[in-house]
Amino acid sequence: MTRIAIIGGGKIGEALISGLLHAGHAIKDLVVAEQYQPRVEELIAEYSIRVTTIEDAADGADVIVIAVKPNDVEAALTALSKVDLDGDLEQLIVSLAAGIPIGFYETRLPAGFPVIRVMPNTPMLVGEGVSVLAPGRHVKPEHLELVRGILGSVGKVVTVPESQIDAVTAVSGSGPAYMFLVAEAMIDAGVSLGLTRAVASELVVQTMVGSAAMLDRTGDSAGDLRAAVTSPGGTTAAALRELEAGGLRTAFYNALEAAKTRSVAMGAAVE
Repeated sequence: MTRIAIIGGGKIGEALISGLLHAGHAIKDLVVAEQYQPRVEELIAEYSIRVTTIEDAADGADVIVIAVKPNDVEAALTALSKVDLDGDLEQLIVSLAAGIPIGFYETRLPAGFPVIRVMPNTPMLVGEGVSVLAPGRHVKPEHLELVRGILGSVGKVVTVPESQIDAVTAVSGSGPAYMFLVAEAMIDAGVSLGLTRAVASELVVQTMVGSAAMLDRTGDSAGDLRAAVTSPGGTTAAALRELEAGGLRTAFYNALEAAKTRSVAMGAAVE
């Protein structure tokens, strides 16, 4: 069984732990590196997992997952430099840290060390995430298959070249926040129209869940599904006319472009 070290015991790290355990990985093959003692105690109580230092966790691991905040990556790599890492032994670094380019790792790790950059998103906390992989130049097909299997335990997996990761960050990495904002706006509007907040929330949440399921399962495009709901001169047509007049499409484009630009700047700042 693959031995996996997860550097960082935050929510993303915990989501991965939970997903891997539910997928059948043995607890003995997982280890977490975390310094914050209250968090250490929470992870041990919830998962009975071994929590230790970065150096100890990485020693002998097949896959080392960097799941810390971007500002903490440098410190994590400094700690890893004390471990006898060897790319020839098929060890692999998987980075979940936003904005940190593959080259940042490759220049600080032994020559030829394989690195896979991943843009996850928060729905992985409930097993419905999408993780987008970008392989480094030393990554082999078997490395990709291994990581696809690991991250497949918490949602879907897509592979792109690293040049597309900033766009991915704008679409799926930040995407849950857009969906939550839309839900929040619809719930508030429903309350303004006379519904209780509880009823409005239930209606909006289930409508989003059902709509996402239709997009996922029917094979129809978003445009086709929207058109199917929109009767000429009907209530939906009236509502969509207002959204279009309010510049919804332009607002989304500008928002995603801003997110991509910020992602590019974050990467440039650490190179």
